[in-house]
Amino acid sequence: MRAIVVDRWMEPRDLEVKEVPEPQLLPGSLEVEVRAAGCNFFDILMVQGRYQLKPPFPFTPGAEIAGVVKRVGDGVRNFAPGDRVLSSAGLGGFAEVAVVGAGGSYKLPADMSFEEGAALPIIYPTSYAGLVDRGQLQKGETLLVHAAAGGVGIAAVQIGKALGATVIATAGGAEKCEVALREGADHAIDYRDEDFVPRVMELTGGEGADVIYDSVGGDITDKSLKCIAWNGRLVIIGFASGTIPEIKANRILLKNIAVTGLHWGAHAQKAPQRIPEVFGALFDLYATAAIRPVIFKSYSLDEVPAALEALGSRQTYGKVVITP
Repeated sequence: MRAIVVDRWMEPRDLEVKEVPEPQLLPGSLEVEVRAAGCNFFDILMVQGRYQLKPPFPFTPGAEIAGVVKRVGDGVRNFAPGDRVLSSAGLGGFAEVAVVGAGGSYKLPADMSFEEGAALPIIYPTSYAGLVDRGQLQKGETLLVHAAAGGVGIAAVQIGKALGATVIATAGGAEKCEVALREGADHAIDYRDEDFVPRVMELTGGEGADVIYDSVGGDITDKSLKCIAWNGRLVIIGFASGTIPEIKANRILLKNIAVTGLHWGAHAQKAPQRIPEVFGALFDLYATAAIRPVIFKSYSLDEVPAALEALGSRQTYGKVVITP
């Protein structure tokens, strides 16, 4: 089969497709013909050797897939060949065939495309658990979403609206602000043109945002504490800026706020029972058209370098997918 193979640390532009043996089918796993694989920023870091997880060489990146089951391993009861599935693969997604754990796989809703399926397993559970479990977002509250045209940002906008919040989005540039508005944001602030803090305070009548969804870090986190409401919740899910901020504890005290984090990947070890609950809730939202993954562009397997370059240079919005 054909697959992207990483046999040394390299830049995404140096990635190549190679012929490799199909992965071994293990007990409790599924062999899946990959129809689409989601791209994530951490794929770039992993290829460069800058990510916290450093797989042994050689490896194939790609942490989320959608496709058709070819074979099922021993002990698998809920899947059969021919099933359309999405899965959190961990590794191996940028290939024609992948072997994934049955426990991290779900049958695709009948009207969900493979591209949408590959766009869902990481960003949507992250945003749902971040807003519901950690942010405790309530109907009628105001939600501020940073980087709202990115993958997790769009997911947060859609889920926030589905939960009945007023959503304020920040994004870089007019086009990305339009994307956020199209996906349900009530207001969009171009942070390249204006300081979002006074604008958020104006839009909330001087009260500030009840929940702030922060995937950026850096000075965005610091500024967010200036426009958070009394009893507000700051939900930290990542540091796309590359800078991990330090928070002064007196701000937490004076505004009676909570600063909390969401590490979705750790749920497999720490709270596995919550994972199917979250996916069930997301499938319910999809069934009512409250959420719909937004695909920026689909690239072929040979175009993985271009796909990751577009993602890494912030040229994209929504989700970038590979279609082997």
